[in-house]
Amino acid sequence: HLLLFLLFIGPFNCFASYSRATELFYSLNEGLPAGVLIGSPARDLRLPTAGGQRLAAPQPPLSFTLASRGLGEQYVQLDNRSGELHTSSVEIDREALCVESNGATIFGGAAAVSSSSSSPSSESCLLLLDVLVLPQEYFRLVKVKIAIRDVNDNAPHFPVPHIRLSVPENAPVNTRLAIEHPALDPDVGTNGVQTYRLRDNYGVFTLDVEENESGERTPYLIVMGALDREKREEYVTVIVAEDGGTPPLVGSATLTVGISDVNDNCPQFNDTQLNITLYGNSSLGTHVATVYAVDMDLGSNAEITYSYSQKVPQPSRDLFHLDESTGTVMLSSKVDGDTPRLHRLIILGNGPGCIPAVITVLVTIIKVMMRPPEVVPRFIANEVEGVVYLKELEPINTPIAFFTIKDPDEKYKVNCYLDGDGPFRLSPYKPYNNEYLLETTKPLDYETQQLYEISVVAWNSEGFHVNKIIKVQVLDDNDNSPVFSQQLIELSIEENNVPNAFLAKLYATDADSGERGQVSYFLGPDAPSYFSLDKTTGVLTVSTQLDREEKEKYRYTVKAVDSGFPPRESIATVTITVLDKNDNSPRFINKDFSFFVPENFPGFGEIGVISVTDADAGQNGWVALSVLNGSDIFVIDTGKGVLRAKVSLDREQQSSYVLWIEAVDGGDPALSSTAKITILLLDINDNPPLVLFPQSNMSYLLVLPSTLPGSPITEVYAVDKDTGMNAVIAYSIIGRRGPRPESFRIDPKTGNITLEESLMQNDYGLYRLLVKVSDHGYPEPLHSTVMVNLFVNDTVSNESYIESLLRKEPDISIEEKQPQISIEPTHKKVESASCMPTLVALSIISLGSIALVTGMGIYICLRKGKKHHRADENLEVQIPLNGRINLHMLEKKPVEISNI
Repeated sequence: HLLLFLLFIGPFNCFASYSRATELFYSLNEGLPAGVLIGSPARDLRLPTAGGQRLAAPQPPLSFTLASRGLGEQYVQLDNRSGELHTSSVEIDREALCVESNGATIFGGAAAVSSSSSSPSSESCLLLLDVLVLPQEYFRLVKVKIAIRDVNDNAPHFPVPHIRLSVPENAPVNTRLAIEHPALDPDVGTNGVQTYRLRDNYGVFTLDVEENESGERTPYLIVMGALDREKREEYVTVIVAEDGGTPPLVGSATLTVGISDVNDNCPQFNDTQLNITLYGNSSLGTHVATVYAVDMDLGSNAEITYSYSQKVPQPSRDLFHLDESTGTVMLSSKVDGDTPRLHRLIILGNGPGCIPAVITVLVTIIKVMMRPPEVVPRFIANEVEGVVYLKELEPINTPIAFFTIKDPDEKYKVNCYLDGDGPFRLSPYKPYNNEYLLETTKPLDYETQQLYEISVVAWNSEGFHVNKIIKVQVLDDNDNSPVFSQQLIELSIEENNVPNAFLAKLYATDADSGERGQVSYFLGPDAPSYFSLDKTTGVLTVSTQLDREEKEKYRYTVKAVDSGFPPRESIATVTITVLDKNDNSPRFINKDFSFFVPENFPGFGEIGVISVTDADAGQNGWVALSVLNGSDIFVIDTGKGVLRAKVSLDREQQSSYVLWIEAVDGGDPALSSTAKITILLLDINDNPPLVLFPQSNMSYLLVLPSTLPGSPITEVYAVDKDTGMNAVIAYSIIGRRGPRPESFRIDPKTGNITLEESLMQNDYGLYRLLVKVSDHGYPEPLHSTVMVNLFVNDTVSNESYIESLLRKEPDISIEEKQPQISIEPTHKKVESASCMPTLVALSIISLGSIALVTGMGIYICLRKGKKHHRADENLEVQIPLNGRINLHMLEKKPVEISNI
């Protein structure tokens, strides 16, 4: 929209827009946080804003916007209303954004030309912004240049960590050598590199800094003292670069100054003369002497050649050969009678550009009248330059060489023998007289001895000896298997180890040499996959965490294999014991335990055993148990886990207990767990039924004679504090007294007393029913008794008389018949019957009813005549009792009971 707006107004205001172009310069340090004020174009251009000077007439408010959408916008924030420029959240790094190139500073993708004017300096890093001021009445294009000032935020650094210079040892004092890798510092001006120094100059070096026209500083190493390569070949120090910031920052690199050799030393002999004695019968090639000169220089400067001086006569030169490289003098011609007895050999040690060193070898020849015996070898085994090579484990009597022993003059008898230690034998080879065979006497062992030096000695009858030295080199064969330092490698590691934990470094040796003695290590087939054995180093590791509770011991084999052909191997056994850590809490077999305990259980009797385990071992697996609640009643055996009650428990007081048991192990720190214990008290029949009604043996109830048979008279109500079968109550009448005691019955389940038969006139009087209330407890039921008193009459005319009767102890026969109560419901089986039995039964019932009605009529008539005569007598009927009941033990509280 802004672009369309500018295109629309452009043709009309082109000249005005360009005439109002303004340029502003600001500067700020690099690395500033967000929100730092850079400048206010509105204030610097004195433009009216909403918060500034007032306008003469109401005008639309000014707005400011950035015309460019380049990289520079991300580093600044422009307030559209006030026109203030602030730093953004993107930190400005001058060294990352501005790269000096051909006198221009390039920032991001936009170029800002360095100017020599007074506003930006020649080292400025410029950020160019175009700010538009709107609306049209105040339109102006403001070009803002922001110079990014450098701060000392970069330390000098050398492009390479190690700088090496070479200085000839004959370099004069004040020799200057440029250090080709000077330090770099992205900062500019005084924040760049200013000085260099050496931490240790050894008294022979110093540093100087030269600055070229472009301002680059190059350090130079200056030699301040004499150098001598033969005394010290190199100097190692640290070069330090320091910038000019406040505080200054430094960088360093290692500087090695090597002293190169110059030919400033000549060959020298340690001796000036050697005296040598030589027998005249010496054979050709006999070693006479070796001269050796030393040159302290290096390389070609130390090359030495040996030559005879021109003063050495030609006959001596022909008799003695001088090796130019080694300085060895050997007999090159045969000594005869005309050979001079004294030879002066002047030998020169020649070096490049040097005066030769001189040594004199004085050789004295002793003439011998006879020639010594000759020893001529003919080798059967492989021989190179006098060294015989034999493989170890060669069989016994392996031939090595034939020796021919003879006297050159053929005048003297020659004998020979073998001198030296070793499994060798020199014996005559028949049928020849002067032939001898050298052979082995037992197998050779490279691991025992690798080199033997023996001599074949020949001597004649005149005592002249000749030695022929033979060296026997034993060649190694792959005859030894690797040997572990231990056949049983016992290791241990704590469980829960870190992955790839180090276990051990296995080590096996092989007495063979070369590749045959190189040992590689392998795990056996029985090793678990999570163990690793480095083939080369023998380092044994485990790649996973081990858990002692899963497996405590590991046992497997490892192999050590050499590189011979065929390879040989040996086996060792590795045992790993996983050490315990306290990483397992005690664990109860059940989280909830339930125990059923009979009440009245004796104190400290065993209620049950709390089983708890801990998978850890030793002290970590030791478990202590304690009761968290109810410790005043219950106690637990820490070792055995036996739960006991301190006192006898009564179910009627509390039927169950809930305890919390804590198990704590012996680890450090200790781990714990808890379990819930429920103790349910089983009922014991320890409470007899308690009769609640009637409340007294002295209470009585008036029963009207008109009461119909089957009518409920009263009830006996009792409760039992026990539970279950122990609380199932049965009611029974165990004793009766009265005019017709069988007239009343009691329901064994409910205790309801009902009238069985109609009461007649002669049934009037006091009835006393002894009711037994019994539970069904096991092993023996408990019971209580209560006396139920019923007074059959129309009215109660004399209460005191009735009470006097109640106070007498009645003699009542005890009926031992127990009440039968069916606890489980019964099911009646209905059987089908034919019609004939049904008709017969109905006929019998009809006839019985007629006879019963007739008998009842006769009986009533008879009773009416004797009613008043027997009334008083019936009240005082005495019934003999088979048993006595102490009714005074029961409460005799009179109670008024109305007819039900």
